[in-house]
Amino acid sequence: SLSYLHRFPVDTLKIDQSFIRNIDSDAGDRAVVNAIISLGESLGLRIVAEGVETERQAECLRGRGGRVDMALQGFHFCRPQRPDAIEIFLRERATPSAA
Repeated sequence: SLSYLHRFPVDTLKIDQSFIRNIDSDAGDRAVVNAIISLGESLGLRIVAEGVETERQAECLRGRGGRVDMALQGFHFCRPQRPDAIEIFLRERATPSAA
């Protein structure tokens, strides 16, 4: 509910994956996502987009990000991992690659 934006100390808006799923092909979903991002920009909130499963979805969101702090999460970036595998996954990405 948008009324929570005034009642609670909110610093992040999360875009539900149901709007992300067809962002590249459905004008209605794209309009909702754009409205959420604009609201976040206006209120100085961080945006989290969940359910990003394709590069095209990520591109659509990155292209709209602009001045807002936006995080993308979903299978496009990483599948669920066992706890021991997460440590390895994070370590590999934290180590600068040798050129």
